[in-house]
Amino acid sequence: MPGRPVIQDEAPAAPVLEQDGQPVLLEVQNLSIHYIIEDQAPARAVENVSFRLRQGELLGLVGESGCGKTTLMLALLQLLPAAGQITGGKVYFKGQDLTAMNEEALSQVRWNDISIIFQGAMNALNPVRTVGDQIAEAIIKHATLSPAENVDARVVELLDLVGIAADHKEHYPHQYSGGMRQRAMIAMALACNPQVVIADEPTTALDVMIQAQILELLDNLRKKLGLSIIFVTHDLGVVAEMCDAVLVMYGGVTAEYADVDTIYNAPRHPYTQELLKAFPDLSKPDKRLASIPGYPPRLDDLPAGCRFAPRCPLAMERCHTEQPALHILGENHVASCHLVEAGA
Repeated sequence: MPGRPVIQDEAPAAPVLEQDGQPVLLEVQNLSIHYIIEDQAPARAVENVSFRLRQGELLGLVGESGCGKTTLMLALLQLLPAAGQITGGKVYFKGQDLTAMNEEALSQVRWNDISIIFQGAMNALNPVRTVGDQIAEAIIKHATLSPAENVDARVVELLDLVGIAADHKEHYPHQYSGGMRQRAMIAMALACNPQVVIADEPTTALDVMIQAQILELLDNLRKKLGLSIIFVTHDLGVVAEMCDAVLVMYGGVTAEYADVDTIYNAPRHPYTQELLKAFPDLSKPDKRLASIPGYPPRLDDLPAGCRFAPRCPLAMERCHTEQPALHILGENHVASCHLVEAGA
């Protein structure tokens, strides 16, 4: 069935507050982010990306390194480095436009409403301050909790929530194992009872057993606290196991966006299909894994047409000259590919 194109340069629509009977907490509309450095071509890190996050939903954000995942997440709360600029689009939290807020208003949203579990806990934690002090700082800065003994009790409560004993709050990050540091980062992200948590590759550099524990912890917290989570990852197995919906990015744009069953059982974009071929199937242990030849494009030197065309096994002449529109393929399913327009 041919897809219906989405006009990506149209004026932002009014935010959607409910979808399929569930409140929409976060809606991103046609967001574009460029890194602008003097005397250099701008790096178009994210262009015209849209998605919605409903209450209690877990959205997986996948793609190769350098495809714009972390940039997109940092932009939601305007935490981009100095060279990063939002050049278009809107970010709505419960109908409020975060891109129009000043720093003071944003500081009320950060941690209270939306928090981030940063990639690489050892780099995110201050090595010369105790873990308990760092969690307390988030509470003091963003929440209205006093006096000091109440803050301390909240720190103990948070550490217990993520499976860390109370006496460890006086320890420094280097005294924690890798898994404990990641649990501490999760505790910090939950300090002010946010509704949305962004988990930016929270299991990077952890061994397989610890990864499984952290993932189980996040899933249990989501169910216990009613969290909505954006989970940034390279691991398609995690996505299949945990996520409700999946946004596949390539070269800064949306390749495909759909519910998890559609992505795994009926993917339409060649990049999604190639990613899945590279993922091991336990039911077919003798099957040879495929790989995608080549590398993602430089964001300051993008190809003229489809960004995936130089690596795509199905590319045709049009793909090298004309960037595909984002096509609606069904309810909550879109893909940016000329082949879906042709009904392939």
